Amino acid sequence: MQHTFYKYQGTGNDFVMIDNRDNIFSKNDTKLINRLCDRKFGIGADGLILLENDTDADFRMIYFNSDGNESSMCGNGGRCIVAFAKKLGIIDNEAIFNAIDGKHYATINEGGIVSLQMKDVNKVTVYENYAFLDTGSPHHVELVDNLELLDVKKIGANIRYSGMYGDEGANVNFVSQNSADEFSVRTYERGVEDETLSCGTGVTAVALAMKILEKTSKNKVTLQTLGGALEISFKQNKGQFADVYLTGATMFVFKGEIV
Repeated sequence: MQHTFYKYQGTGNDFVMIDNRDNIFSKNDTKLINRLCDRKFGIGADGLILLENDTDADFRMIYFNSDGNESSMCGNGGRCIVAFAKKLGIIDNEAIFNAIDGKHYATINEGGIVSLQMKDVNKVTVYENYAFLDTGSPHHVELVDNLELLDVKKIGANIRYSGMYGDEGANVNFVSQNSADEFSVRTYERGVEDETLSCGTGVTAVALAMKILEKTSKNKVTLQTLGGALEISFKQNKGQFADVYLTGATMFVFKGEIV
């Protein structure tokens, strides 16, 4: 079957987007999804996202990692699907959509900047050398020296498969501080099983962890990723966070058809 697709990216985190409101794309075809995301034999992407109808929201987001398996929330994917919905004429400048972790509110301006409300975070667990929290996806956050020279794929995979986060594993974020309200981040993503240029739930986790660790006193933090800058804003009540927003650029790359 021939499928029409749209390619989007948000700070280098790229996605194959498919309008599945007519339910023509099979969500169970793991091999197809994996092939479409393959950078040599397919379209090439960190993940595939289906936009579907929803009974009590503007649309529903179904996210698959590039390995073909349905996964937890993707923040940059959430920003990109808002831009996709606007392109399809489903929304104007505001959206409410359902994802695997619940409802999300978002706004988009004419320049493609999307501000996406993330889930509330009620717990950040701090260990001696790292922190762990769930921002829609599970994240390990670790401050490191010489971030630029770090072998993120090797060290990230070792942590992801160490068993410390069970069979499902976790995404792994390595962080260095640039200023009082700016940090650099590199992320190893499970499902992609490699470093990505950016991770939305990852930078969200980093910002909140840095606040808990008292590395910043700000409620708005800039995260520099390999793919560009993202902004996280939030409200904090002791160890809990609400009104968490992930903001950054999105870009439509191209449209095509593939069998």
